[in-house]
Amino acid sequence: MFRRISSVLAVIVLGLLAAVPVFAAPGQPTFGAAIYADGVAWGTKGTTALPNPEGAAGSFDKLYIFTNGATGQLAVSEAGPGNPSYNGGRWETWTATWNQDTDVVVKSETDLLVYVDSGALTIHIGSPDDHPAYFQCPLLPVKD
Repeated sequence: MFRRISSVLAVIVLGLLAAVPVFAAPGQPTFGAAIYADGVAWGTKGTTALPNPEGAAGSFDKLYIFTNGATGQLAVSEAGPGNPSYNGGRWETWTATWNQDTDVVVKSETDLLVYVDSGALTIHIGSPDDHPAYFQCPLLPVKD
């Protein structure tokens, strides 16, 4: 009985993996700054787009992707490594748009929400451009 259940589960998992499109081309991770999390710049390696979690979005961290703003602005994560709330690199994309010209570089969700509360920045769930709504990519230490 155990073997039969294991076999069925293996077939389901393989089917799901085959159905999930690849988010990034295979290759080496990017160790250059790509995402700010808790005030720290991190590198990353995009791996796969993920299906809609159907009500389990709590297992994802928000990743705010800016549509405009200061030169050098990276995407900003809700949490990163070392933060107990970090979900290991599973992301739900949010769009962040400045309502005015700015040279501010936001490096944490805490700072981002201050600008949202002031009306200077607008956020909404969903992905700008062609980014997947849910995806997985780990945060890696930046190497110069």
